[in-house]
Amino acid sequence: MTSAFLIFAALMLIAALAFVLVPLLRTRVGDDAQNEARRRRKALEAAHADGILTDAEYAAKCAALAQTAPASAPARTRTGFAVALAVALLLPAAAILLYWQLGAPRALDPANLVARPGDGTDIEAAIAQLAEKMKQDPDNAEGWALLGRAYKSTRRFADARDALKRAHDLLPDDADLMVEYAETLVLSSSDHRIQGDALDLIEKAIQTNPQNQKGLWLAGIADSQAGKYAEAVKKWNTLLPLLPPGSNVADSVREQIAQAEALRDGKPLPAPSAQPPAETSKAAAAAEAGANEAQAAATSGPRILVTVALDPRLKDKVAPGDTLFVFAKAASGPPMPLAIAKLTAAQLPASVTLTDAMSMMPNMNLSAFAQIVIGARISKSGQAIAQSGDLQALSAPLPNSRSEPVELTIDQAVP
Repeated sequence: MTSAFLIFAALMLIAALAFVLVPLLRTRVGDDAQNEARRRRKALEAAHADGILTDAEYAAKCAALAQTAPASAPARTRTGFAVALAVALLLPAAAILLYWQLGAPRALDPANLVARPGDGTDIEAAIAQLAEKMKQDPDNAEGWALLGRAYKSTRRFADARDALKRAHDLLPDDADLMVEYAETLVLSSSDHRIQGDALDLIEKAIQTNPQNQKGLWLAGIADSQAGKYAEAVKKWNTLLPLLPPGSNVADSVREQIAQAEALRDGKPLPAPSAQPPAETSKAAAAAEAGANEAQAAATSGPRILVTVALDPRLKDKVAPGDTLFVFAKAASGPPMPLAIAKLTAAQLPASVTLTDAMSMMPNMNLSAFAQIVIGARISKSGQAIAQSGDLQALSAPLPNSRSEPVELTIDQAVP
C-alpha cells in the first residue's frame, strides 16, 4: 500500500468516527441531571410564588433537590465514555478487517499494476467475456458495436460482420455503424469487392452524413474497383478538405487521386511514393475495405518473379523508347492491376519482381486475390490502359503464392 493511500484512509476513518463520537460526547457531565434539577426548581419556584408552599417548605425542598440532582450524572457520563471508547476502537478495526477480506489491498501495490499473463488481460478472453455479456444484454447496440470492432481487430471478419449487423439493426440510422458494417461485409467476402449491400450501406451513410470520411473513402474505392475513375476522383476530392492539411492521411488520398486521374485520362501512372500508401496512414488503412496486412512491405507478401522477352518476329514493331508494363491482375475480378512496373522496351529482355508495394490502390494488391494473371505489354502511347495495336503476353491463372519464375514472351497484338 502507498503512504498516500494510508493517509487518505486514516482521514476517512477520522471523519467517520467524528460523525459517531461527537453526538456521544457532546453531552457534558451532569447535563441530564442539571436539566432535570432546573425543571424541578422552576416548579418549586412557581408553587412558592402561588402560595402553595410556605417559605419553610420551599427552602426544605430546594435543599433536598440540591442533594439528589448530581447523583445520576456520573453513571450516565461513564456509560457515554464507555460507548464512545468502544466505537473508537471497534469501528476502525472492523473497517480494516472487512477491506482486507473483501477488498483488493494487493491492487495498491505498484508491482501488481503491471499486467501479467493469465490475469484476464488476454484479448481473446476479453472478447469472449464481452460476447457472453451480449447474450445477457442483446439490445445493447453500443456493446455489439464494440464486440464487432474487437473481432475486426483480431481479423475475425465473419464474426465482426455478424456483431456489427446486430448493432446496425438496433441503430439503423447511425451513419458510422452503416460504414463499419459495410466494411466488414467486404472484409469477410472472398473477393473484397465493394458492391451489393455493402455499397448500398455506404451510399446511405453518405446521404445521412455527407462528411463521413470513411464512407467517402470507401465509396471512392468502390468506384475505382468498377473502373469509374472520374467518380472516385470526385469523392476523394470531397474527402480531402475534411482531412488535416499536410497529414499522412491527406497525402495518401492525394496519391490515390493522382493515380485515378491518370487511369481516367489514359496517362502514365505517377511514380509511386517511397512509402506504400498502406503505411502512410493508419486511419486510411483502417478505411480500406480490401486492406491486407501483407501489403505493409514488399517482403511481407507475395513476390512474383517475372522474366519478359520479345518474340523476334515483332522486333521491327518496337522502338527502344516504347513503354513496357509488367503487371499482375486478378484472374477473376476487377481489371485494375494488382501490381505494376514501368520500364522501356530497350530494357528487354527484362526481369521484374512484382510485390504488394507495387499496387496502385491500397486495397488492390497481390495478397487480396488468390488467383492472378501475369502480363507484359509494350505501349506506343505510354498509357497504362491497353490500346489497339499494343503488343502483349498474358499468363494462365496462377496462385499468388507461386515461387517459380513466370516466363512471358510478348508475341501478340492487342485487337
